[in-house]
Amino acid sequence: MAAVLEERPVQTVLAAAREQAEKEGLAYGGGVAPRDAWALFSQGGAVLVDVRTAEERKFVGHVPGSVHVPWATGTSLTRNPRFVRELEAKTGKEAVLLLLCRSGNRSALAAEAAAKAGFANVFNVLEGFEGALDDAQHRGRQNGWRFHALPWVQD
Repeated sequence: MAAVLEERPVQTVLAAAREQAEKEGLAYGGGVAPRDAWALFSQGGAVLVDVRTAEERKFVGHVPGSVHVPWATGTSLTRNPRFVRELEAKTGKEAVLLLLCRSGNRSALAAEAAAKAGFANVFNVLEGFEGALDDAQHRGRQNGWRFHALPWVQD
């Protein structure tokens, strides 16, 4: 089921993210809400990069058409030393990149590393794919890509 979204112009979304990032002192372009990220991606205004592990993508699900460049690998989440090189090979440094992980934490670290490596337009997808933990230590009940009923598939 496709999500119905209020679409805002790409530049409006990105300008707001950059403004907030500057206030917060972030090294990257800032955070983009899941619905805005979907609108940017589905309109062709950005590349959605899933930085989760291959296992997470396979067993939890992923966004169709997203690019996969793991920030960390395996169940121990060992940092991928080739992350920046792999990201550049798959996207280039000038594309608008929206980085997505489970909760928005790893993708923020990945966005910071990418920005420091010279990526000009890198943003973090806030809330991540599964969202934050609730009081019962469950994800997906209060926020996240899937919580907002945005498109995703599972193997």
